[in-house]
Amino acid sequence: MSSPALHPRSTRSLLSAIRKPPSIRAVRRPCHGPASYSTTATVARGSSFRVQTVFYILLGVGTGSTAYGLYSFYTSFTLWPSELRQDLRAGIKAKHQGDFALSERFLRRAYETALSLPKESLAPQPYLKLSGISVLLGEVLESNGRPKSAYEAYSECLAHLQSNWSALAGQEKMRAVAIAHKLGEMADTYQQGEEEEERWLTWAVEEVLRISKDASDSSQSADKMPGEDGKIVLAELELPKWVSTTDVGAPLEALGTFYAKVGKLDFAVPLYLQAISLLIPPTASRKVASPDDLCRGAQLMSNLSELFMRGASTAAKLHQAEAWARQALALIEKTKARSNSRSDELQICEQALAVTLFNLGAIREMSKDPTSARELFQRSWEQSSRIGLRDGTSEARQALRRLDRLQRAEQEASLPTTVDPKTKT
Repeated sequence: MSSPALHPRSTRSLLSAIRKPPSIRAVRRPCHGPASYSTTATVARGSSFRVQTVFYILLGVGTGSTAYGLYSFYTSFTLWPSELRQDLRAGIKAKHQGDFALSERFLRRAYETALSLPKESLAPQPYLKLSGISVLLGEVLESNGRPKSAYEAYSECLAHLQSNWSALAGQEKMRAVAIAHKLGEMADTYQQGEEEEERWLTWAVEEVLRISKDASDSSQSADKMPGEDGKIVLAELELPKWVSTTDVGAPLEALGTFYAKVGKLDFAVPLYLQAISLLIPPTASRKVASPDDLCRGAQLMSNLSELFMRGASTAAKLHQAEAWARQALALIEKTKARSNSRSDELQICEQALAVTLFNLGAIREMSKDPTSARELFQRSWEQSSRIGLRDGTSEARQALRRLDRLQRAEQEASLPTTVDPKTKT
């Protein structure tokens, strides 16, 4: 199947349809981005270091697994036509036993049978069931070390949903969004090329925006429509129960991550802001965010902080970066203090804490405040060590050593120059 056709300017039109949500509390400065960016920043005495560091470790945290949120497979076989039950049972059993070749054979036969049945026999939401079999088949193929075949299975499944788009219910369209998100992730993982990755993720974001707005429109009166300027603020939409913040936010986050990775920060920033506004409702809102959403929101704030640290540093950019990083730190500490969740449910917060402390240390170092930078790098090292984040401990250790070298160089430069009397003429 060929990838969905997208106009070359589709991403620009997409971002123009997204109105930046109100600034979240402490951040007041508008976002200013230079024309070009590098991955290094100059610090005191002309030394150079990579500010990307631990940031890239967590770019995908909270996104990679979210595409599977819609991949729930119907294990209650009474929901399925009798013609499919035996093959589905056998396919799932073989999968759990690790016999992926056998599982693939049963699941392919089940899918072919399902396609031959009248849609009424798969009601309600026949395309949710059909895609469920196809997605399970793709998972089996991936587990069996056949990513190319899995990629083809997901692509064919999405093509089938796209060709029947007008017949799909809302949840079935959201399944298509999740599959496109998955294909974008696979394009990155298996090096299918940036163009391919961008194509899938852009389609997913465009459709999730359209689905969310249409669903909100149907539940609101015309005089209460959000975005009076014709643009969209996702946090203002009244989404139906079958659309979660994860369903909407995950594609935004993934596309933002892609643009951050390729250096298109003017595209990445508004996508991150929209995802944050979904995860962290305004104070006046009656919505209550889960600890997991709050942790992911803090992670994205830390990611935003890193974006503003790229390229030549200016006072305005450092101020923006520090504001987001401190906001992320405050949210993490507040969430951990208030949450009764198990420690494994706060894993994203624990990892985001290590990264946020490191980013703050980098900002203070770039602001020529080595004392504060050292304290923050030390805290980042301790947090990374505690949770077993090896890359975090390595980066923090290197930062501390760099500060030690700079301190020694400054001390040596400040020593008075002495002259040997024997060489004096």
